Amino acid sequence: QVQLVESGGGLVQAGGSLRLSCAASGRSFQYTMGWFRQAPGKEREFVAGINWSGDNTDYADSVKGRFTISRDNAKNTGTLQMSSLKPEDTAVYYCAVDTTSNPNYVVAGTSTYDYWGQGTQVTVSS
Repeated sequence: QVQLVESGGGLVQAGGSLRLSCAASGRSFQYTMGWFRQAPGKEREFVAGINWSGDNTDYADSVKGRFTISRDNAKNTGTLQMSSLKPEDTAVYYCAVDTTSNPNYVVAGTSTYDYWGQGTQVTVSS
């Protein structure tokens, strides 16, 4: 079992920045970490992912160049630095880990991630 807790969401004006954090606890093993988001009336979508060693990342086209994913395995934490935020970034953001796939790679599909946090709301005003 892995428990994930997100923090750092909030309300920000367009063009602003937010930093989301994800604290993991429970079983100790290697895993890929991902961030997803879900806006009202839309399906949950992949935002960014990072492999266990941190040298392989992937981003959705909509956030490339604006968001940065990172992790600190010693502290069992992950972060999503979001800059140049747009109103269309408004959503509930979820941290998730994939404990079944090869931890050296990043998979963008939601179905491969088996543990999820409760989500944190990000609202970007225009």
